[in-house]
Amino acid sequence: MAGFPAHPDDLTPEWLSDALGAKVESLRWEPIGTGQVGDSVRIFVESAGLPRTFAGKFPAADPASRGTATMFGLYRKEVEFYRQAAPKLDVRAPKVYFADVSDDGGEFCLIFEDLGPARQGDQIAGCGIDDARAAIRQAAAIHAPSWGRAEILEAGWIQPPENLGATVGGMYPQAQAQFRERYRDVLEPEFMQLCEGLADRANSYFVRDAKPKCLVHGDFRLDNMLFDILDGEEPIAVLDWQTVTIGSPMNDVGYFLGCGIGQLGLNHEDELLDLYYVEMAGRGVSLSHEDMQRDYRLGILHGVSTAVFSAAFVERTPRGDENFLSMARGACALALRHDSLSVLEET
Repeated sequence: MAGFPAHPDDLTPEWLSDALGAKVESLRWEPIGTGQVGDSVRIFVESAGLPRTFAGKFPAADPASRGTATMFGLYRKEVEFYRQAAPKLDVRAPKVYFADVSDDGGEFCLIFEDLGPARQGDQIAGCGIDDARAAIRQAAAIHAPSWGRAEILEAGWIQPPENLGATVGGMYPQAQAQFRERYRDVLEPEFMQLCEGLADRANSYFVRDAKPKCLVHGDFRLDNMLFDILDGEEPIAVLDWQTVTIGSPMNDVGYFLGCGIGQLGLNHEDELLDLYYVEMAGRGVSLSHEDMQRDYRLGILHGVSTAVFSAAFVERTPRGDENFLSMARGACALALRHDSLSVLEET
């Protein structure tokens, strides 16, 4: 057993007092958020010297989701992000009071500030252009401070497992088969055809040796964002760092404009891309549309692959089905606009 609570039921006033450095008389919790790989809660405390509420995150109760997270090291990466990377970035992430993970990576506990009252981003409902602009600014606040920084890009905790690309590439056709079986009657045929095309090119897509440029969130979409945090004091915070990795910034940007905001991304693509480049330049990293175009077209496909993999390997729920279909539709529409699959055929 880990030396920390791996489920909110295991929280005690004594343990939380030690973690927070102040006396907690009593506590209770209630679920928050819609995550499927980890379970988040709001913790209400009675204490003379602490805020009234905190947020906590624990392993998913569902065995399949928890097994997937353990296999890919997602819990360990999130804990190490808060420990090692977050202080070096400009992105607005929650302040963390406790972060630990078990040796096998199957159990973890995070205790951080409660950013509410806030608006939870909603993948299915979408967002307005102001929220999209706020998110794009946060993308630059991740990418620019980590751009080319060896102490971040070469850190042991962020390195992918050996042969990860080949492993995932080998699993992907199976994931697509499950995705097809589940959604073939509801996903538009041209979108399913693109999903099939990516599965056919899985080895080309997942086994690539591009030199990483910066830290990448990996799941940069509305469900992992809070807006108007702290009752409107700040515009946005970015959550859920389990998929953080190193790579191209266009994985986050293409993902967000495609599967992240769907039709809004199609309608405002040029504006939001221009904003991203301006934000990066303002932080000292000058990029051009032309230089990033290939990476951007591939980054769009990250939304397709994430929708397919997530549908196949996490707990199935009605909201999950809506969510994965929303992601697939948005990513496929943008990928078709840019003929993203053709990039995988270039020599």
